[in-house]
Amino acid sequence: MQPGRNRDRHRGVRRDSGSGATERDEQFHAFVVSRRPRLLHTATLLTAGDTHLAEDLVQAALTKLYVAWPAFKRADNPDGYVRRVLVNALIDEKRRIWRRREQTMAVLPDVAGDTPSGAGPAGEAVKQALRELPPRMRAAVVFRYFYDLDVAATADALSCSEGNVKSQTARGLDRLRAALHQAQPTFLSQGATP
Repeated sequence: MQPGRNRDRHRGVRRDSGSGATERDEQFHAFVVSRRPRLLHTATLLTAGDTHLAEDLVQAALTKLYVAWPAFKRADNPDGYVRRVLVNALIDEKRRIWRRREQTMAVLPDVAGDTPSGAGPAGEAVKQALRELPPRMRAAVVFRYFYDLDVAATADALSCSEGNVKSQTARGLDRLRAALHQAQPTFLSQGATP
């Protein structure tokens, strides 16, 4: 083996002598460039439209993925691995003490100008109803009905049994129906059609 190559190989990490980036860095960079928009969309759904929390979740998930990059590369189902990391980041975030002390307000002090397409009174009612679900139940509903994953793939993403996914989605849908039924007069009065 050549002496220069030995210097560039340390603990199995091949380093590019010109830029200092490792092969792992390059793979991770390519992953982030190709997958970040999709991760952000998933995180936005998991947080029921809280874009700031979604950004935090994606950042936390990417950090965990970088640290565990060899395990991610060996995973049989990389997409399921990423979904599991996102859900775990959401659950970790909800367990933080300062998050429990945060008080929600009925009326936000500042409201963005235009609502994005597809977001109207009914969309806001759905987001609010999703926010009221516990994180794992919300994740089960999002993966099953927003991403159209089957029960097995959802169970893999949540690291739980298929029976748990079925019960979580059934309870989640019941809660959503009840919340939307209560909110229906509000968004119907704001111009939405039933």
